[in-house]
Amino acid sequence: MEAPSAEKVVVVDPTPAAVADRVADRFLTRVRARTRNGRVAHIALTGGSMGGAVLAAVARHAKVSSIDWTLVHFWWGDERFVSRTDADRNARQSREALLDHIDLPAENIHEVAASDDGVSLDEAAAAYAAELARFGTDEDPWPSFAVCFLGVGPDGHVASLFPDRPEVTITDAAALPVRDSPKPPPERVTLTRPVINASKRVWLVLTGADKASALGLALAGANYANVPAAGAKGRKRTVFFVDEAAAAEVPEDLIDQDY
Repeated sequence: MEAPSAEKVVVVDPTPAAVADRVADRFLTRVRARTRNGRVAHIALTGGSMGGAVLAAVARHAKVSSIDWTLVHFWWGDERFVSRTDADRNARQSREALLDHIDLPAENIHEVAASDDGVSLDEAAAAYAAELARFGTDEDPWPSFAVCFLGVGPDGHVASLFPDRPEVTITDAAALPVRDSPKPPPERVTLTRPVINASKRVWLVLTGADKASALGLALAGANYANVPAAGAKGRKRTVFFVDEAAAAEVPEDLIDQDY
């Protein structure tokens, strides 16, 4: 049973590996449904250990060959402004885990510029916003993502929207430069809340006991300026995929194992 659109639900699995496998299966089912009749699916990816684990699980899933990947476009919720070969770069991690292993046209991969591309951080953010606008909808100058993946930090940050910083409250831009990030590396580019919240589905994937407090605050409706994860929501669905360690503070009535 799927939840009403305004409701946040939580799906719990025993281990991070089990979480990755479940999310991979749900993702491929969703993309296949979206593209079955020739419709394009825009997907926003996330970095971090679970972002990579989910994509690796997608790559080895039996359903991966059933997708027409020419209809799928990949973006990132945020990117570290480092060189293209830097191991911290989200796009590099995503390519190694999945994108380089599927029949995906190069033009369907929409990366943020890297620090060695000859552009400044501000120029990289502006160029990313311009690229988003190429696929804008009637409502917004950016695509509506079929799925927007987000990781959640122990401090409750999502993408590179960190607590009590100005980026989380900005609504008149699609992408922003981030300087002096509280988490290294210091320079980043991030999507803004309006872009994230224009997604049809926002899937937050988080594991570990150190995420339990942030998850609890997000579900309790904390102020998004203080807990950015609390302000991330999809137009159709908002789902937290978590392991048992992260779910320690989740009320039973928010858990929906059938999603």
